[in-house]
Amino acid sequence: MKRTAWIAMVALLAIVAAGCGGSSNSSSSGTVGTTRTGAGTTLKIGLVTDTGQLNDRGFNHLAYLGLQRAQQELGVQGRVFESTSNAEYVPNLSRFAQLGYDLAIGVGYTETNAMDAVATKFPDRKFAIVDVANADMKHHPKNVVGLLFKEQEVGYLAGYLAGLEAKRKGATLVSSVGGQKQPPVDRFIAGYQAGAKKAFPGVTTQNNYSDNFDDQAKCKEIALNQIAAGSVVVFQVAGGCGLGALDAAKEKGVWGIGVDADQSFLGPHILTSATKGVDTAVFDTIKSIQDGSFKGGDKVFGLAEHGVALGKISPKVPKSEVDAVLKIRDEIVAGKAGPIPTTVK
Repeated sequence: MKRTAWIAMVALLAIVAAGCGGSSNSSSSGTVGTTRTGAGTTLKIGLVTDTGQLNDRGFNHLAYLGLQRAQQELGVQGRVFESTSNAEYVPNLSRFAQLGYDLAIGVGYTETNAMDAVATKFPDRKFAIVDVANADMKHHPKNVVGLLFKEQEVGYLAGYLAGLEAKRKGATLVSSVGGQKQPPVDRFIAGYQAGAKKAFPGVTTQNNYSDNFDDQAKCKEIALNQIAAGSVVVFQVAGGCGLGALDAAKEKGVWGIGVDADQSFLGPHILTSATKGVDTAVFDTIKSIQDGSFKGGDKVFGLAEHGVALGKISPKVPKSEVDAVLKIRDEIVAGKAGPIPTTVK
């Protein structure tokens, strides 16, 4: 909270120094949610978070890190609108277009319809959206690039390790807590389930959705129920809500698996994390605006492209298990692992 307040104060001083007025929460300005402004010179880049906002310790925060890196290395000007509800996506994205920003980036599948509507309304502006294929948008706007990830690949690795751990502990259940049933969430989970069963054919997998990416108490309750049913590994795929699932794992002394960012900093109960390079994808897209190579359509990042990867693996895991997971990783990169499921049955 102290860090957030400090950034907000810097943003306020920057606005005053520029002779500009107005509130970041003013409905009359078309801007909703909190704003953060960074120093820059040439390009203006806008970022619109989903309702998880920047303090989700994962998805949105990674996108922000990509923007910060572009500010530092490319000298762009960055601004963030944090959305507190789905209704804020359209006005936030529209505001960046109206202000003449060179690129507006939406974070997350829940912004699909908003991005489609705004990009279609402003065909001369450029947009990017994380976790959404251009083909999934109704009008397939040519001025939007979808930043996609092969979550199923890293989900498979996380599941493989979870299966090995379940077998080592004499257990037969591993589980996952999804936020909402949407393609990127399900790709993680489908890979996780397939990987667990490949490592340990005798394992059973359980998955439940919280239908929420923010309410930690809800995800914690789901995870506690899974653990009560015998789960010894809980994989959270629910953003900020999923932090509650990891807290349940800590409380009950079982393994938790983080998502998007490396969440090993949460404690020794974290087995590993299924990470994806949202920060790198955002940075690369901003760089494409600067060098003139921006093109609508889709960009896909998998293990081979270093777009997804396992985070730190707990030192409590036997070396033999780590070696087995690394072997599977090499097989996936080499295309020798066979097709990995992308949908949850």
